[in-house]
Amino acid sequence: MALNTYNIKKWYLMLTGQSILHVNQGIGRYFSTTELKGYYNNMTEKVSRLSELLCSDELPLTPDEKGGQVYFPVAIFQYGLGAFDLFIASEEKDKRYINKFMQCAEWAVNHQEPSGAWNNFFFRYPQHPYGAMAQGEGASLLLRAYAHTGDSRYFDSAQKAIDFMLEPLNKNGTLDNNILLEYTHLPAVMNGWIFAWWGLYDYVLVTNDMGKYKNIMDKSCQALEENLPMFTNNYWSMYDLAGHIASPFYHHLHIAQMQAMYELTGHDIFNQYAQRWQHNEQRHMCRYRAFCVKVLQKIIE
Repeated sequence: MALNTYNIKKWYLMLTGQSILHVNQGIGRYFSTTELKGYYNNMTEKVSRLSELLCSDELPLTPDEKGGQVYFPVAIFQYGLGAFDLFIASEEKDKRYINKFMQCAEWAVNHQEPSGAWNNFFFRYPQHPYGAMAQGEGASLLLRAYAHTGDSRYFDSAQKAIDFMLEPLNKNGTLDNNILLEYTHLPAVMNGWIFAWWGLYDYVLVTNDMGKYKNIMDKSCQALEENLPMFTNNYWSMYDLAGHIASPFYHHLHIAQMQAMYELTGHDIFNQYAQRWQHNEQRHMCRYRAFCVKVLQKIIE
């Protein structure tokens, strides 16, 4: 990325927790391990920070690399998932939340390509526009729409999204050696891998599949566990397998994701990493060191 005014502002907002794309996202409050309910990560602040959209037909816009604004699939999917959790939190009384959730689901159906993909990075990486994170989060959104309405259009769209996500990288998909790639031309990003995996988990949960999808889900989970040592150093978590350290936002997100993965799988390794990274987060010197390294990496880029 170029060192310009736009990127400096973007990095500053992210590192200081002021970016709408990087609001606090703890472990989800309303999910279940036995049925499809709330989401595994708490996206509700994405809605509360843009609450004015609830009483309009507008969907969230995201700044692009040139200072403009675009409809970014991941941002819309996350807004919808946050709205769904807020609907549950209101004991299903506040129709603003479910209406906005359904609007996001409709947008997902209407903007999905025939292949099942969403052109997620058209404004940033036009040569590599697809990614597993968008596919998984889109599927999670649509499967909840299906569960809420019973409308098979949402299930069909979610299935297409998952099928595209599980196509191997050499066939234009997003799966490489059981790793779900947020960016198909870059090394694995941990948070994107887990968001994608949750979409597959939701699909297996809804369909009770014990064949192909469950097999890939289990293998991808095993691959994640095997790669966890490479997603950490001795004082902080790593953003990706390219050696980029996590920002404070992503480190906190990693903790929440580890906690949710432990709840979903029962695998103690996720709990161990959650506790390890929580300990790092609570230590001033670890936070300061990680922040300085992150800023230096951004400048060098």
